[in-house]
Amino acid sequence: MFYPRRSQRDLRLDIAYGERIKSMNTGIEIRDETPDDFDAITAVTVAAFRTLEISSHTEQFIVLALRRARALSVSLVAEANGQVVGHIALSPVTVSDSARGWYGLGPISVLPIWQRRGVGKALMDAGLSRLKTMGARGCCLVGHPEYYPKFGFRNPAHLVVDGVPSEAFFVLSFDGNVPTGRVAFHDAFNATG
Repeated sequence: MFYPRRSQRDLRLDIAYGERIKSMNTGIEIRDETPDDFDAITAVTVAAFRTLEISSHTEQFIVLALRRARALSVSLVAEANGQVVGHIALSPVTVSDSARGWYGLGPISVLPIWQRRGVGKALMDAGLSRLKTMGARGCCLVGHPEYYPKFGFRNPAHLVVDGVPSEAFFVLSFDGNVPTGRVAFHDAFNATG
C-alpha cells in the first residue's frame, strides 16, 4: 500500500486538530484539554501561582471563566505519566484599531516540581504553533520581562494594555505587522472567584 509523504503543513494541521505531540527532550505529551482534565488544570494553576508575589492568585478563576464563556481558542495540557503537569490558555483579544486575528496568551502554568524542565517551553511552542495554524496574526501577553523574549515576544512601541506597565506587555507578530492602540483581554481576566 502507498502512503504519501506528509508535508510540514499537513503535520501542522494534524497538530491543530488534536493530534498528540510528544516532546522528545522532556518526555512530556502536549494535547488538547478534555473535561476530565478540568480539576487537574485548576490544581496545576493554583500550585504554579501560589508563591508568586506578583500574582493576584486568580489565574484558576480566569481559566474557568474563559472556559464557561467558550473563549478558550486553545487550551492544551502537558501530561507526564498520565498526570497533568502543565497548562496553557489562549483566547481572542480585541484591538482598538480593529485588527483581527490577535490572541492573548495566559495563564500558562506548570507544577513547581516540573518547572525548569522544558514543560513551559513545550506548551509555548505547541500553543504558538496552534495559533499559526489557525491563521492568527499574532499573540500578546502580560508576563515576566525576562522569560518571554526568548520566544520572540517584544514590548510593542504603539500598543498598550490599560493598567499594565510597558515592560510587562509583550507581542509576537506572525506576519510582521503589529497593530497600534489598545488591547483588551477577554472579560474573564477580571474573574476573582
